[in-house]
Amino acid sequence: MATVADHVIDTLRTSGIRRVYGLPGDSLNGFTDALRRSDGMSWEHVRHEETAAFAAAAEAALTGQLTVCAGSCGPGNLHLINGLFDAQRSRVPVLAFAAHIPRSEIGSGYFQETHPQELFRECSVYCEMVSTPEMLPRILHMAMRAAVEERGVAVVVIPGEIFLQKADASAWQRPVTATRSVIRPDDASLRHAAEMLNDARAVTILGGAGVEGAHDALVQAAATLQAPVVHALRGKEFIEYDNPYDVGMTGLLGFASGYKAIKEADTLLMLGTDFPYQQFYPDHAKVIQVDIRGAHLGRRTPVDLGLVGTVGDTLAALQPMLRQKTDTAHLDRSRKHYRKTRKTLDDLAVNDRDKTPIRPEYVAGLVNTLSSDDAVFTADVGSPVVWAARYLAMNGRRRLIGSFNHGTMACALPLAIGAQTAFPDRQVVALAGDGGLTMGFGELLTLIQNRLPVKVVVFNNSSLNFVELEMKAAGIVNFGTELTNPDFAAVAQSMGVFGRRVERPADLEQALVDAFAVSGPAVIDVVTARQELSIPPAITAEQAKGFSLYAIRTILAGRSDELLDLVTTNVARRLLD
Repeated sequence: MATVADHVIDTLRTSGIRRVYGLPGDSLNGFTDALRRSDGMSWEHVRHEETAAFAAAAEAALTGQLTVCAGSCGPGNLHLINGLFDAQRSRVPVLAFAAHIPRSEIGSGYFQETHPQELFRECSVYCEMVSTPEMLPRILHMAMRAAVEERGVAVVVIPGEIFLQKADASAWQRPVTATRSVIRPDDASLRHAAEMLNDARAVTILGGAGVEGAHDALVQAAATLQAPVVHALRGKEFIEYDNPYDVGMTGLLGFASGYKAIKEADTLLMLGTDFPYQQFYPDHAKVIQVDIRGAHLGRRTPVDLGLVGTVGDTLAALQPMLRQKTDTAHLDRSRKHYRKTRKTLDDLAVNDRDKTPIRPEYVAGLVNTLSSDDAVFTADVGSPVVWAARYLAMNGRRRLIGSFNHGTMACALPLAIGAQTAFPDRQVVALAGDGGLTMGFGELLTLIQNRLPVKVVVFNNSSLNFVELEMKAAGIVNFGTELTNPDFAAVAQSMGVFGRRVERPADLEQALVDAFAVSGPAVIDVVTARQELSIPPAITAEQAKGFSLYAIRTILAGRSDELLDLVTTNVARRLLD
């Protein structure tokens, strides 16, 4: 008779799952042993359970399919939690097995005891503990169904001994795959939306990750409405390519053209976005919001009309009701401003007369040029994601993944591990911050052990750079942000990874070409300017005051050399007005 774990593996395999990310542990022994004996399933060993969760999330984001990670009891599954929070907030389907201490010891303060079903509740759409072997098939089925239908995290907590017990097959072990549905508002609501859009003088569209799969419908709607299209960060990969109506990104990491196109609209059409920053919404415009989650309607800015549906299904039904607009004044202004803004940005992504340290914009620009047409990019939170958002060009085949909702450090390399595992023949480039990379340094060994040819480009500015910018904006003298870094290339070489350190702009292109050409993993350690300012599109009076206070306090603190470095680094920068 097969074990409970054997039946679990069978259910996963017949549902299309081919791998599990994790670290082994005694409470997982029954599960990992069943995995060892199975055909068509692999154990993807990583050095930290947080990486397992991020890797599973990356694969789910790229494939749209359910993925799996696992952690042993106590500290083992607790390490999953940050990656699972990220997966939940990114709305990707991930199933996590959280092994537990023996059932008879629960509640006794036993070695490594926690209460996983309580701890994971906030970062999941389903979380339950299995107390008997008979419960597992049904709970597993419900967990998988919840993850794929609600596009979120499901956690199954299992005391380790249950995996080893014998069990008969169950009817609940049938495959679980996502359903396919048409989801759109009713005709009356769509007619109301069409009336508002047809009567509007200046429509702007703001799109997010919910536009995935609806690119052509979005462009068609923009053409009919003569509407500029602004994207939130998570919508970049689905919106900006082959889109003559695109006018850039808005938000703290965005630039001025997107901000102005929204502020100057009299009607804003929000499509599949939960863009969080209230200060970037229009002050007096009418707002129509389309989201598949009704509870998210109007939670960022007041809406005049909320519509529940997928972007694709909703636009398909709305399009015949829209009248072709001929007034292009708003669109023309927005596109003109975008061209100006884009040129300003591109002018910064250069070898600035071979000055050192290297401009991070130049690094991102070269990575964009040299990477393949179907590359998968991952980016650490902080300055790397700024340069990725501004300088990586999407084309409908490239992908950009990061912790864009949860905002955690140290995500670029773990996400790249999942992407490369799922697509071994595809180029995967991780844009890592020096702080983020050193948080999960051990995962460079995972690249070697699992034979993953990830290319890691390190923005090495010896600081928590984005934190420093936040301090400057608040008028606070930088403190606690200094990083004493090794030669990352030398460290990589000691591990058996191709490594190249770049300190001069003239050497950067060849270093990237060489690294991208190697068949295995590579680390390109680029010494970049610490004081490069990633100025948001709208600087408040409070932020301007903060920068002034920062300058005064820095001088008073005897660190005028830091202020001089800041001015020198940014003297060529023109404000993105």
